[in-house]
Amino acid sequence: MSTFSLFTIPTLPHHTSYAPSHTLSLLSPSSMNLLKLHHIPRRLSAVTFRRISISAAAVRQDTNLWSTTPLISVSPEAESLFHISIDVSDYPELASSYTKPGQYLQLRVPNVEKPSFLAIASPPKVAVNKGVFEFLVKSVSGSTAELLCGLNRGDAVELSQVMGNGFDLDQISPAETYQTVVIFATGSGISPIRSLIEAGFGADKRSDVRLYYGARNLKRMGYQDRFENWASSGVKVVPVLSQPDNAWKGERGYVQAAFSRAKNIFTPQSTGAVLCGQKQMAEEVTSLLVADGVSTEKILKNF
Repeated sequence: MSTFSLFTIPTLPHHTSYAPSHTLSLLSPSSMNLLKLHHIPRRLSAVTFRRISISAAAVRQDTNLWSTTPLISVSPEAESLFHISIDVSDYPELASSYTKPGQYLQLRVPNVEKPSFLAIASPPKVAVNKGVFEFLVKSVSGSTAELLCGLNRGDAVELSQVMGNGFDLDQISPAETYQTVVIFATGSGISPIRSLIEAGFGADKRSDVRLYYGARNLKRMGYQDRFENWASSGVKVVPVLSQPDNAWKGERGYVQAAFSRAKNIFTPQSTGAVLCGQKQMAEEVTSLLVADGVSTEKILKNF
């Protein structure tokens, strides 16, 4: 597959894979020459990478759909979870299009057509100020995500445009009116929740902000080194482990069960929620909240 192919992409629902069709008739003869570069090495030096980026500028400008850019780092965050940083400094429009926590994009690795949908973990200000997108990626056997987690610094990947509307925080604003916000995340679903917390949503101005974060055990729980900072910003972190060891003294089971045991929804009219993770969890938590009188409009999701 050529890195510089021009694609016609239909409107897609979230989590829909597709095989883009090539549209070559729109290319000029000079652009057609770019399509012959089938053997670009996976890892590019900074000089070579920038030369190729400049040469493909006309094609990128025409499509504005896929941006080829290098990895800054790939490092283990937890068991099966990897922290990935990608340089988007050559694409300021892409960086600035990320405006709300909860937005996501598609990522492709070399020679693989099928993309992976990834929520952006870093807050929007990091993209604008540093030219970096950060992700928390679960390595699943046989997936594009697994291939991504096996790459190294300097390896090239392709990013789509930023997608989705993110979390509609206007629904639970101002903070003085919505004093209670309960947040639920499981596994790598903590990724956009990190963006939410670190971007800020007035947690320190609310009386009760809780994050129920579920994982199998502590070895599979990402971002533990951030919990203290999150707590200082006004977010109480409640780790919930489904298969903990015998030494674990915290919440056990699933996040929906832990929330049901605690409840403490004081005034439904002034309560909001944010959910990201497994479908069953989202459905069960939504049912619990609605039964307590929380409006479905105040239950925020990024899909």
